Amino acid sequence: MFRVFAAGPIRVKAGFEESVELAARFGFDGVAIDPGYARSAGPETVVRMLRERGLQAGPWGLPIKLLGPEAEYRAQLEDLPAVAECCGRIGALRASTWVPCASDESPYAELFDLLLSRVREIAAVLDAHGGRLGLEFVGPATLRAGKKYEFIHTMDQMLTLCRAVPTGNVGLLLDAFHLFTSGGRMDDVLALSDPQIVNVHVNDGIGGVPAEEQLDGVRELPNAGGAFDCARFLANLKRIGYTGPVIVEPFCSRLAGMPAEDAVRATKEALDGVWPD
Repeated sequence: MFRVFAAGPIRVKAGFEESVELAARFGFDGVAIDPGYARSAGPETVVRMLRERGLQAGPWGLPIKLLGPEAEYRAQLEDLPAVAECCGRIGALRASTWVPCASDESPYAELFDLLLSRVREIAAVLDAHGGRLGLEFVGPATLRAGKKYEFIHTMDQMLTLCRAVPTGNVGLLLDAFHLFTSGGRMDDVLALSDPQIVNVHVNDGIGGVPAEEQLDGVRELPNAGGAFDCARFLANLKRIGYTGPVIVEPFCSRLAGMPAEDAVRATKEALDGVWPD
């Protein structure tokens, strides 16, 4: 597995070119790919930028709203082949996105069928370009409170969806905070294998707050909050032979108040502090 820099999750405002420089300067192994920049500048430009700085191509965010209105979804799907082709030429073969954990409009079974049909279409497009799709379950009970219908919010529920996609290129975007808040344990990772995981996010919750009371937007850097053991989470990923990207995603308000370089430095130090030997 390799350490990937992504600016947005640590509240740093940086375009792709600056992100590449920050990733190289602070010793990350790779950088998250911006498909918009790549299509504008050209994949060859991105490949050269990464090669010159010794960086790997990280994952990219799927530019599709999975449960959006049909017309919007169709328009986004129509553009996906060009995005996947561009990212494939860079060697960025891992796309990822999140799945809403509740709904006021549709019960579980109905929403599952809709999501599965769309994920199958998306996966087929990505597969044609050697790509994979990572899907993130969102754990906090506080996000489901007040909603009429619950939806996918645990690792096992998401794995059920992944197994139903015939192309075999759909797996987890596994986030430590969401695993914890869904009622999971860091050792649940040991039941997985490398092909089941496409992307990983690390962070921490707030110590002393029960898992079911954690708030999605209130997190910390890895092992800075004391809610769960992020080092154990990563050690377990190493143990099962995970080979993919790891991104720090704390959405931490205190990072937003720092100069960009200080925030990146703090992020890398936190990640190195939990990285397995």
